[in-house]
Amino acid sequence: MKKLLIGLFLIIIMLSPVYSASGFAVTYGETTYGNANLKDTVNTYFQSKTSKNIDDATSKVVTASEVNAISTNITGNTYPSSQIFSCAMVDLSYNHGIDVVVDTSKITVVTPKMYANALESCGINNGYVVVTSPISASGEAALAGVLDSYEIAVGTPIPEQAKKTATEELHTETQIVNETGVDPNKIADLFSNIKNQAQNQNLQDPTKIKVIVVNVANNMNINLTDQQAQQIANTISDSQKAQSSLTNFKNQLQNATNQATKSGGIIDQIMNYLHSIYNYLTNLVQQYS
Repeated sequence: MKKLLIGLFLIIIMLSPVYSASGFAVTYGETTYGNANLKDTVNTYFQSKTSKNIDDATSKVVTASEVNAISTNITGNTYPSSQIFSCAMVDLSYNHGIDVVVDTSKITVVTPKMYANALESCGINNGYVVVTSPISASGEAALAGVLDSYEIAVGTPIPEQAKKTATEELHTETQIVNETGVDPNKIADLFSNIKNQAQNQNLQDPTKIKVIVVNVANNMNINLTDQQAQQIANTISDSQKAQSSLTNFKNQLQNATNQATKSGGIIDQIMNYLHSIYNYLTNLVQQYS
């Protein structure tokens, strides 16, 4: 009997990396996680957005200290542990680019395009992302959970420099939206166009990037002050400088995506197989006890 149990544990250990590589992860804000009703609300929303069983996702709790470690020096905001509500789900088996779904009934400012921009600054251009909160929130702090979900799904940390620039970019976008009153998606397109041109020209100098900012904004009929144009240029410059640190993460992301895409149907077979072994051992224990 002991040999059979040891065999079962060995099988689980051998197969667990495959399961982790399925690339399906959920992060909960610590306030939400600590309240059963709030967590159930979030899980119900996530489940409505995926055909997978949400209980099978690898999960992590995002704490206030983790959010503040990145956001304090960028946004100026600090959050107590009682105000970390936002939650995120990431599924790497989606391999047709990046698809971001935002619960607009709860997330009030940040749009899917804005999240996609921030993720791109971390070298992320594929995956299925869902963001929600059990209460109304701007969505800015939720980026920490989205990035954590990707780290869990990929199995590799995102360099801190890239995480900070992504947070800085999202914060700058929300600031420009609030200051100009321009549609958030139009501001997201502004940032995307500027980044594409800066990347194509391999620019990191904020002075040169500012020229692009002014030209793109004028072409899009977006009126920016000189200070706003400089702020955007500085943000894009920081994003450009962070790209060199992302080589390993991007390689691991591609590997995890490939594995998740191929193993989506296999995971269920593995779990069913383990379940059948468990039932078999349980019956044996009952027979000999």
